[in-house]
Amino acid sequence: MNDNPRTNPFYVLHFRVIIRAPVNGSIGGQKARAWVEVDLGAVVENARTVARVSGTRLLPVVKANAYGIGAVAVSRALEAVDPWGYAVATVEEGVELRAAGITRPVLVFLPARPEAFDAYHAHRLTPVLDDRASIYAWIARGAQGGAFHLEIDTGMGRTGVRWDEIEPLADLLDTPYLEGCYTHFHSADRRDGSAEAQLERFRVAVGRLARRPPLLHVANSAAALRGTAFAFDAIRPGIYLYGASAGGAPPGKPAIALRAEVVSVRRVQPGDSVSYNATWTAPRATTVATLGIGYADGLGRSVGLQGEATVLLHGARCPVIGVVTMDLTMIDVGDGRAAVGDVATLVGAADGQRNTLDQWAAWSGMLQHEFLVGLGPRLPRIYD
Repeated sequence: MNDNPRTNPFYVLHFRVIIRAPVNGSIGGQKARAWVEVDLGAVVENARTVARVSGTRLLPVVKANAYGIGAVAVSRALEAVDPWGYAVATVEEGVELRAAGITRPVLVFLPARPEAFDAYHAHRLTPVLDDRASIYAWIARGAQGGAFHLEIDTGMGRTGVRWDEIEPLADLLDTPYLEGCYTHFHSADRRDGSAEAQLERFRVAVGRLARRPPLLHVANSAAALRGTAFAFDAIRPGIYLYGASAGGAPPGKPAIALRAEVVSVRRVQPGDSVSYNATWTAPRATTVATLGIGYADGLGRSVGLQGEATVLLHGARCPVIGVVTMDLTMIDVGDGRAAVGDVATLVGAADGQRNTLDQWAAWSGMLQHEFLVGLGPRLPRIYD
């Protein structure tokens, strides 16, 4: 296996990583214009909380670069909770973990096809299979293939063998290589009975197999936080690990902060406009500060048009004004303090106040998942 990130074509450097950098986000002695601070201790604490609530082992979801937090850093930190393994979406994501020295099982969610089987074998990755031809081809490899998981579609309607079409595959699935079965709830965050209905379909489908595989897993963060009913042999927490709420439960311990430097300050007069299409007009004389972060970094372009989004600066809540531009965001400081080089907090705590991840996602018109994964590669991640 080629673990050299310089020569392995699967290895992708997602963004700059700084370990325990100063809080001003400095890089090589120079300030970053904006950055993401990651509290890995909070991620671990959230993992322990959801494991305690569900009463079973963890299969943390670190796909999409751990929801933008950093898959390698998060996986290394989560070794402290002794997870069964890690779940990713693609072979490339699995290869990145292997290149970083992660040795636990790595389950790849996207359905595997025979033309990719050599890559799974080379990097010791566990495939998800969901059709007869792929299952047959994998089993035919024998020990060279090894363990696989079967996805059972109980209502999500995107991938997996339908729950009511398992029986024709039962003989083929009577193999020790079938390590696990799982399903995915479409509405685990709702208390509308749909998760229970999907759970029953899953139980019936697994009951039609000749043997129960050793690892059954169905619960995402929202289901796992509902207790032991959905626990089985492992749970697959994702968004909760990173500090967001899930399924109506209180959010996890805040795991990220998003900060940006003030790069310009100007005094504007009544009637002066700010940003493209003059989308904001000053109702009074005020101070406008410009932050070094924009929609290329993951902020929604229209986040400042609803009048709700604020950033924290010198103990004050300053509204975002006008449309967010590609690289810059403007805020109304009023008569408060602002100077070039000051640090504003978009997500996180500052001066005894806090903007939560859930708040900023809502102001942006996004799910928390969407907001996190959208924080762009130009933003260095600072780990502590």
